[in-house]
Amino acid sequence: MEEQKFKRNIAYKLRIEDVLMGKPIMNQEKFQFLELGNKKIVRVNIIGNIVDKYQSEGEKKYIFLTLDDGSGQILLKAFGDDVEKFKEIQRGATVLVVGVIRNWNNETYISPEIIKEKNPKYLLIRKLELEKQNLESRENKIFGKEQIKALKDTILDKIKNSEKDGGIEVDKIITEIKDASPEIINQEIQKLLEDGMIFEPRPGKVRYLG
Repeated sequence: MEEQKFKRNIAYKLRIEDVLMGKPIMNQEKFQFLELGNKKIVRVNIIGNIVDKYQSEGEKKYIFLTLDDGSGQILLKAFGDDVEKFKEIQRGATVLVVGVIRNWNNETYISPEIIKEKNPKYLLIRKLELEKQNLESRENKIFGKEQIKALKDTILDKIKNSEKDGGIEVDKIITEIKDASPEIINQEIQKLLEDGMIFEPRPGKVRYLG
């Protein structure tokens, strides 16, 4: 029953650095979850390289894999029957890991559910994905309702004022508005299109519908 509970939790895409910065929350010395900002993290999804491997040869079966994603290192620990699932993973492999966060004796590690080999290019893809996610998160905190309304009004004014020229290029709007990212500007333009306030005479150009 406990294992099923873990599987219902979101596997958060994180850097190892983030996991190591999180605060382990314990209940009577038993690990409950990792507190990171406003998130309660039980499972993670991480891409990294296996830089070290140790497998027991005795009666007690276990395997320890050291995962490195460029931001830090963390151990993947598998015991008993789970060792068979991961024994073919070798040092130097780039892998996607989905697993449950554990903490024992003040050490945070991952109990892997899935370790899947990936092309090394996925390390860069994940890094860019997380950088974009962090940027959008910061911007969402900066842009409150009033700022979004002001941005929307600015975009609409630019579109209205361009009617004499037959509309305005979206790229021009993005270039002229310095205090918001292209992602947020595009998001607001999309909302204006959906609301029927503007239309696209052709892709990448918008006009006021009136």
